[in-house]
Amino acid sequence: MTDTRRHFIKGAAGLAALAPFMTVSALMQRAAASPVSHLQFGTTAEEAYGIAYKAHEDIMAYPGLEMHGDETVGMLVYPGMTMLDLVGPQYFFASMMGANVHLVSKDERLEPVMGDTGFAVVPTLSMADCPEDLDILFVPGGTSGTVDAMLDEQTVEFVADRGSRATHVTSVCTGSLILGQAGLLEGRRATSHWATRHLLPEFGARPVNERVVTDGRLVTGAGVSAGLDFALALLARLRGDAYAKAIQLQAEYAPEPIFDAGTPETIDPKLGEPLHKMFATTIFAMRQAASQRRNTQ
Repeated sequence: MTDTRRHFIKGAAGLAALAPFMTVSALMQRAAASPVSHLQFGTTAEEAYGIAYKAHEDIMAYPGLEMHGDETVGMLVYPGMTMLDLVGPQYFFASMMGANVHLVSKDERLEPVMGDTGFAVVPTLSMADCPEDLDILFVPGGTSGTVDAMLDEQTVEFVADRGSRATHVTSVCTGSLILGQAGLLEGRRATSHWATRHLLPEFGARPVNERVVTDGRLVTGAGVSAGLDFALALLARLRGDAYAKAIQLQAEYAPEPIFDAGTPETIDPKLGEPLHKMFATTIFAMRQAASQRRNTQ
């Protein structure tokens, strides 16, 4: 018996197709509720298992697809972060078979961490217990919560330490400013939320107006929803384009925005300019945090 076959049989209850979350029974329930022909999914549990097993083998044989890995991912969580910055990338990272994805908190009690829109996530590791060597260090953004993180010595030291060794140092939205506060952007091309991208030179970075910016081991995503594009790009880098495309289909990520207003360049300036100015206090606080870092160096 090959290792691949043994791996599939051992995890058959949870390794249908590509998703680590899709069990064979869940696939059967979908087939039963779907107008699609039941025959292609099987009419018995045994048939469904056989179809899923064969599909797994077919995907494994797809050119350039790296199904299994052992990446270690540390995703920082902190009070006041923007949850979509975190949750979108976490979905894609957790869809990498074999990867170990950790939500890392400063709190050693691992109490739930409240985001900026009023719901919380439960961390899985404290900073003290986080592996020292990460394949991916990820930092989400936010507004006032991000300012607090930028000013928190333990958080900045953790990011600086793990970031000094991580294979990929990454962020979404204003998370790049935390990377900058930790000294990880010096001389690098990077992006951030459109409202704060102009602050990147405060940390020695060169701002780039793109959804995803890669500079060596540094990969940064623009604001909030760009986390999905960021995660797909990083997934392709780690597992190949074919794997990333399969997970894109699994997530049904095929955006068709109702409005063409997702950038300052495409929205009516009478809406966009005052919206930018509404961030004035946050931008001021972030600039002050950057100045404090320079003064202590």
